[in-house]
Amino acid sequence: MDELSDVLAAVGPRLRGLRRTRGITLSDLAERTGISESTLSRLESGGRRPNLELLLPLARVYGVPLDELVGAPRTGDPRVHFRPVHRYGMTFVPLSRRAGGTQAYKLVIPAGGGEDGPEPQTHEGYEWVYVLNGRLRLVLGDQDLVLKPGEAAEFDTHVPHWLGSAGAEPVELLVLFGQQGERAHLRARTR
Repeated sequence: MDELSDVLAAVGPRLRGLRRTRGITLSDLAERTGISESTLSRLESGGRRPNLELLLPLARVYGVPLDELVGAPRTGDPRVHFRPVHRYGMTFVPLSRRAGGTQAYKLVIPAGGGEDGPEPQTHEGYEWVYVLNGRLRLVLGDQDLVLKPGEAAEFDTHVPHWLGSAGAEPVELLVLFGQQGERAHLRARTR
């Protein structure tokens, strides 16, 4: 037997087991699905090959995904789970896996960060920040800015800069960072 035949042969016993577990008779199931009792019986015994026209109404009545009826392998969780990194009193949650190029992070800066005063730093790259919650204090060169939720800033990281909370609450922001000085986005011009 090939793999497809094995999968199809297992559908009938799985359907019978599901029906019996739910305490449903063939007669009740025929009434609820519109499929004749004889067809349901042959399907469960392996005398009838399953197809979508038969399996879809059964999946609906049983309230299960079609994958469960045919015994499809689990696909796993498609979400990407990254581990937060704690540095300089801040929490960085990586949002991308791409090696090199632009990196995306969610950054959480606790309230009262930098109480001793800002200590601007420089490094290679280009950065774009977008404030999600709280108020961000951004010291950029000789500018001292406060950004509110929904506001963004972009800058060359060769310019001395420092990020901190500007209030009594933590600040959360999205950060796009490119090590080679790439700009994080292009400004579109309307025609």
